[in-house]
Amino acid sequence: MGNVLIIDDDELFCEMLSEMVTDMGHGVKFTHSLHEGVVEAANGGYDVVFLDVRMPDGSGLRALPKIRELADPPEVIIITGAGDPDGAELAIVNGAWDYIEKQSSIKRMTLPLVRALQYREEKKSRKPALALKLDGIVGDSPKMQACFDVVAHAADSDANVLIFGETGTGKELFARAIHANSSRSHKSFVVVDCAALPESLVESALFGYEKGAFTGADKSQIGLIKQADGGTLFLDEVGELPLIMQKAFLRVLQERRFRPLGARQEVESNFRLLAATNRDLDQAVAEGTFRKDLLFRLRSLSLNLPPLREHLEDIKEIVLYHTGKLCESYGIPQKGFAPEFFECLLAYKWPGNVRELINTLDRAIAEARHEPTLYPNHLPSYIRVQAVRNTVSREAPELSPALAASAGLHLPKLRDYREAAVAQAEREYLKELMVLANNDLAEACRISDLSQPRLYALLKKHRISRMKVILAKE
Repeated sequence: MGNVLIIDDDELFCEMLSEMVTDMGHGVKFTHSLHEGVVEAANGGYDVVFLDVRMPDGSGLRALPKIRELADPPEVIIITGAGDPDGAELAIVNGAWDYIEKQSSIKRMTLPLVRALQYREEKKSRKPALALKLDGIVGDSPKMQACFDVVAHAADSDANVLIFGETGTGKELFARAIHANSSRSHKSFVVVDCAALPESLVESALFGYEKGAFTGADKSQIGLIKQADGGTLFLDEVGELPLIMQKAFLRVLQERRFRPLGARQEVESNFRLLAATNRDLDQAVAEGTFRKDLLFRLRSLSLNLPPLREHLEDIKEIVLYHTGKLCESYGIPQKGFAPEFFECLLAYKWPGNVRELINTLDRAIAEARHEPTLYPNHLPSYIRVQAVRNTVSREAPELSPALAASAGLHLPKLRDYREAAVAQAEREYLKELMVLANNDLAEACRISDLSQPRLYALLKKHRISRMKVILAKE
């Protein structure tokens, strides 16, 4: 017998649906408030939740992620009086089991419930998963746990996996985790950086070549695809793969056979494929820069990594882990942390994600060096500015003119003070931005969301040259 929760403000519909569930032999409870329903779902013990979209105190679609992020989340069937294709898409993307209109037949209502309960029973009967090897991956938030679940499923199969995430979210670390937990872990994990390979060398790098295949080929070279035989081939930034190579690689995926340059015979390679990108490949398909058939092949399984700003509750654990590693590598004692240090980190949005956080910690430890505790003043000013702005906007203390005069304060005009503070913050931000982007202007534009002309103008305004940034970094 399953336990079902109905969250709907329509009393007649709740009674009808409750009667249907009871007749099927399952336990049922209903609430007419979204808030009460979410609290009830969080109390646990439910296998399936029927969730209405339009509730008096909010949208069921907005509450769906909260329910799906519970420790043991129930399957959620969205019910609505007015179907909406965009709403249906949003529901499925956020993990709903199904999306049903209330005008549907009893059979249409019953079948998803039967299937969801059947899935729950089979899920409970699975063998308990072994502890995953997650070297370098830290976090215990619901979003990270959902990623670990995908890693476990992916490691248990040989299906192709497409990993999507912003720069710095750890796509290669997750690819390595899938490999390390798979049956291929004893074989090679071969990385192909599609963005770093010149177009003229992609074919020879992937397929290899025979001696004399082209000018300068004075000896045979085994390609990366063959090197991954029996193991895992990881295509990093697969969205940058040239179109002509996409077609050639599609055949390799289908046949697991290819011909090295200059060779007379084809060779085989039994590899498992993982790919990663920070681009919207569906959009690239629409623009004609990526093959639809290749995308279908790559996306047998999908792993979407959340940006750090969406799981800030993991920051403390990430900081403790990487600070320990950095201190160990520098041969210095472990650092302590002032509470305000974490407050500053939590106030920042982290456009460069975990990679930016690690770089920031590296800088903070270098600033503190032999000091035992990390304080906010060890952090870059552009991070501290955000925390201060949040505090000022909340508290905004006032200083009366009389008190200012009695204290002997001579304040500049507000406009001059604001302009000077903004200019200083801009300069610090730009210097850190260029370090984080490794002086790659395109990457700096992506992180900062500035256009290239605007970025050029700001760098010129603050007299920041790429050469100066390189020297400062060294």
